Amino acid sequence: MADLKKHRIIRKLVQTATGVLQNGNLSGFISGKIYQGPLKKFCVPGMNCYSCPGALGACPIGSMQAFLSARRPKAPLYVLGYLSIIGILIGRFICGWLCIFGLVQELLYKIPIKKITVPEKVDKVLRKLKYVFLFVFVILLPLFLRDEFKMSYPYFCKWICPVGMLEGGIPLLALNEAMREAAQFLYAWKFAILIFILLLSVVINRPFCKYICPLGAFYGLFNRFSFLKLKCNAESCTSCGACAKICKMQVDPHKTPNSAECIRCGECVKACPAKSLSMNFKSKSQDVNGSLTQE
Repeated sequence: MADLKKHRIIRKLVQTATGVLQNGNLSGFISGKIYQGPLKKFCVPGMNCYSCPGALGACPIGSMQAFLSARRPKAPLYVLGYLSIIGILIGRFICGWLCIFGLVQELLYKIPIKKITVPEKVDKVLRKLKYVFLFVFVILLPLFLRDEFKMSYPYFCKWICPVGMLEGGIPLLALNEAMREAAQFLYAWKFAILIFILLLSVVINRPFCKYICPLGAFYGLFNRFSFLKLKCNAESCTSCGACAKICKMQVDPHKTPNSAECIRCGECVKACPAKSLSMNFKSKSQDVNGSLTQE
């Protein structure tokens, strides 16, 4: 358990450091102005609002919508290529280690209050929603739903994204009086979504990651094929259930170690009493001793 505790501390430090580095434009938090420098041409690997006063890079989901919603829409080849490379290499590792909103949800879940167990059948259906958000709100609506000027909007960012509200909407309105006066229904709507997600995070572990996040949905498509794999040694595994019990995403690692829901946090590896789980870049389905493993 000492290894697990140390692992959790390291992971939280990495998540925090990532959030600080991605939002390192400190002057933006003072002036209330969005950074527009050369770094904004590049996407960060995780969800991080472009409009956050401190944001140094662009959000990949926002960038994808920007390409699709332009007057003359273009295929977001750079974003798709960039995200695909990440997915092929490490799958949803970004979700477990480099997402600041994931850390926010995890910390809220630590509040000592009775937790909610979502029924398995309901949970299974809800998990598919993030793919709906990805294909409908991120891709289809920006591409096909246009106004009389042939312009579209980044619909997920505009109507749904709680990350944008937390990192961009609240700080900008706090620092900009003109924006506060202009804020109307849309701001209230997105603020309500943010509060709902934050409250839900107190009783359900990482609800945004499980049911809404389009970036997690995209990376999850690569989990089974990524170079970074979670592996279970079938010979030494005792099926004790310790790995499934500790999983934030309700994955059973000894049965489906490379589920699309796995965020590669690695806590199951540290919690396994038989040391049957491993996470590495090995290409063969064998451990160091040549024992058969499950993928």
